[in-house]
Amino acid sequence: MDLHLKNVFDRFQEQFGSGPGLGPGSGTCLMKVEGISPNFIKSVFKASAALYRTDPWKRLCPGHLFGIRVGKDTDWSGKKQPFPCVQVIGGDGGDIGFNMFRSQNDAKRMTGSRETIQVPNVELLRVTYERESLMFPSNRKMIKSLSLEASGIDRFPVIDVARCTSSGTFRFRHPTPEELRFVYAFMKAIALVHPLLQEDKEGGPKWSRLMYFEPFIETVDVQWPQEMAKGYDLVAVTISHPPGQAYEEKTSSTASSTPTKYAELSREEAFVDIRVYSNGSLRQCAACAKEIHGEQALSCVRCQAVLYCSSVCQKQHLKETHKSMCGLYKAMMEREEELAMNIFMFPCAADQPCKWLESLGIHQKGMWRRKCSCYSHCPFGLLPVKGGLWDSWGGLDDEKFPRDSSFHHHVRDGMSSPILLSGWSEYYNLRSLPLSSPVADILSHPLTVYYILTTLNISSKNLLMKGKEVVVHYLGPEGELDWMPAFAEVGHLLNGLGNVQIIMVGSEVPTNLSGTTSGIGSRVRVNLVRGVYEEEASYLPSPHVIVALNCGLSCYSTWGGALNSIKSMGVPAFFTDQSEISCANAKQVLRNAGLHITHPVTPNPFRSPVKHHEPSSNLPSYSNGMNGTANHHLCHEDSTVPGWDGINSGRGSCNNICLILGVFQWSSQPSTLTNMSSLLISFIHITWPLKTTSTGLRPQSLTFSLLTSLQVLGKRK
Repeated sequence: MDLHLKNVFDRFQEQFGSGPGLGPGSGTCLMKVEGISPNFIKSVFKASAALYRTDPWKRLCPGHLFGIRVGKDTDWSGKKQPFPCVQVIGGDGGDIGFNMFRSQNDAKRMTGSRETIQVPNVELLRVTYERESLMFPSNRKMIKSLSLEASGIDRFPVIDVARCTSSGTFRFRHPTPEELRFVYAFMKAIALVHPLLQEDKEGGPKWSRLMYFEPFIETVDVQWPQEMAKGYDLVAVTISHPPGQAYEEKTSSTASSTPTKYAELSREEAFVDIRVYSNGSLRQCAACAKEIHGEQALSCVRCQAVLYCSSVCQKQHLKETHKSMCGLYKAMMEREEELAMNIFMFPCAADQPCKWLESLGIHQKGMWRRKCSCYSHCPFGLLPVKGGLWDSWGGLDDEKFPRDSSFHHHVRDGMSSPILLSGWSEYYNLRSLPLSSPVADILSHPLTVYYILTTLNISSKNLLMKGKEVVVHYLGPEGELDWMPAFAEVGHLLNGLGNVQIIMVGSEVPTNLSGTTSGIGSRVRVNLVRGVYEEEASYLPSPHVIVALNCGLSCYSTWGGALNSIKSMGVPAFFTDQSEISCANAKQVLRNAGLHITHPVTPNPFRSPVKHHEPSSNLPSYSNGMNGTANHHLCHEDSTVPGWDGINSGRGSCNNICLILGVFQWSSQPSTLTNMSSLLISFIHITWPLKTTSTGLRPQSLTFSLLTSLQVLGKRK
């Protein structure tokens, strides 16, 4: 009886409200908003689900007000921020969601001790997470028809704009597309930064139940989905607590609306000695390749990206090569601040790897031995191993590395399924890791692979959702051969559904390990094969996906044979590379191989946060830092695929910036029924993401209908 009464009471609260909030939904439906596409709605729901997974209601209450600034004031109608003040509701009862106000004063007037106060003529935008069973029919129909992502087990966001009348009632309207863009940017940003709030135990009265936080301001970069972008892909979002803090906005010459903290240099290009100080690390002259100490290096005065040993080499290089590239390098350097990952609380610059590792207490320990040159004499895959997981992670404190455990509490509709992640903040929150833990530097490799399988490649995601096995060909492994304990995290994130077989092929695989198979947990196994991919591929199990991380496509001519094999196999392939300029060069290599790039290079959310520099360049570089997508089946170069979610969240910059290039093969003459069938199946699975819990017409049934139609047309001919 007690349980029954509790369920009844919970349902009453859901339907009629109790505590802060405006009560049940108003019946607004995003499908009725003029000017937004289904992909626009999907992006909003994905961002909403990602925020819900970070569970901000654990610590945040309506009394915690946040300032929000998205891009520049001139980016918005009225030349001002639409809703510059936000409060999270649901932490102490009532509606679960957040309210966005036109001003901080409006927020204070409407915030009561236990209820939301009705203030006449005050307008707010609210986002509430409602159970599907209690939603209006129009919203339930929209969720099923678009296969929208759920927040939690069975909740979905309802977005409306409310205004209190003088009579005490509320009038509701649909949000505008511009307001929805603002909401999207806020959800992506707050999910990243709210875990960074530090409790201020001395900041409030001792009798208060409200948790007080230290003053906080943080700027993160949010990538607009293609359907929301307006001439630029990235936007800076600044969140502050309490409201009222903001960075000074300066003029920038880039196309992005991102504010910058630094004024652009206005001097003309001249041969002035600009010394580069890099803590004594050795660098290399871009003109003569002479080794020089970092503090003695000169850089181009205009772009400050290229290093020289003398002004003579600088002048010669400018005349021969650099002049045509200087503007491009300058633009890349201007994005350095945007590309940095500022959420982490450990040193993220490793120009001198040994000193960086020493500062963290992990030098020459465990898997970290591959992060400097001290063990370069030892072949990859043959580092001496002792002890267990604690030793593998270099003796880090127990709370600073992921445990060898699954996520049994992540269950939906009574069934487990792979955990979908959008970035490091979500993962660290999921594992309860402090942001002072450096494990992201190594986990970048396995989590980039996992991100490809569960987010970027729809076909592999569908296989895993059905509990089937995905075969991955992993090309050119090196340090990864000593990081097998980190790849166990892929199996844990699968969360009891599906299996992954990773076949690592490369010349660095030790002879005595070639042909061996290792079981890493119950759902991931790794096969090692020594050899050249184009020679070994025909002897391997057919892959669903091919990956090559930090591969240096433009640096090694030996890639030609492997790319030809990939082209002939017709399998999706994803490559990562280091700096942004390496990505641009890699795109040209892929074009020359007949593999067209169909998505611009963008940051990878699971790049390493540790910044490096190439010997002769200051261009920002991160391991697995940048990504792009190629889909040769569906569209020509630089076109877009309807419904393709692409890559979002996160930024990448220098030493190992990672380009992810998804390459889908193309049959040059798809005139036969078989080729047309494959084309249709690929199209449907990309444009109509499969949700295992959705109902209604499924991709399989649509595929069958279209193939039947093709067969009829074939017979008529």
